[in-house]
Amino acid sequence: MKLHTVGILGGMGPAAGADFVRLFVQACADHLRASGAPVTDQGYPEHWLAQLPIPDRSAALLAPETAEDPFAMMCQGLDKLQAVGARAVAVACNTAHAWHGRLQQAYPQLQLLHIARVVAEGLQQQGQQACMLLATQGTYRIGLYDQALAACGITVHLPQEAERELLMRGIYQGVKADRMDQARADFAAVAQVMRARHGDVPLIMGCTEIPLALPGADSVQGLPLIDPAWELARALARVAYGD
Repeated sequence: MKLHTVGILGGMGPAAGADFVRLFVQACADHLRASGAPVTDQGYPEHWLAQLPIPDRSAALLAPETAEDPFAMMCQGLDKLQAVGARAVAVACNTAHAWHGRLQQAYPQLQLLHIARVVAEGLQQQGQQACMLLATQGTYRIGLYDQALAACGITVHLPQEAERELLMRGIYQGVKADRMDQARADFAAVAQVMRARHGDVPLIMGCTEIPLALPGADSVQGLPLIDPAWELARALARVAYGD
């Protein structure tokens, strides 16, 4: 089995980047078991995490005239990953995929996985026809998941404006401020009202901060939760093992 070196562009935020490594390692272990190979230290592919203080992605999308553009710092991270031999890179941030096209054009020799496409294709394979999306204002603004899901014939239900603000509070005053109880309460409140409107369709946790707090909340018990970071980690593992 030929293993390929892969990279993870993190720092958006750091907790999500660190958690993505955990997900990737789990995806690799699952892949080894599925292929009948022993799960040993030597069975894991070489993988590198680049954690940089990348400027806020939502701010850059919502107020580009005043906010710092994160593109240059993301390029610094990709430079480092390319230098250590990464063949493919997963970007551990949903909103950062607004720059996916520019980054892929700047680094044609790297395979930059696209988180929304990975999720949409997975739901399509399951035969899903509708889903709900929790995400950042920046992700909603650019229609990141809307486009990918529409291409797979899947209807996406979005929260109302006040609910989006509550999600942002949970992300910034909750997870990013290390106040997980606050984050869980905010995320769960939005999930609850959306579930009441749209039923038990899959719920995409479309910001890498949301899966750190939402699972386990009473309001999402029995609801199919989709963690895009997990789906992206599985896709990166497949590339690392040459599938």
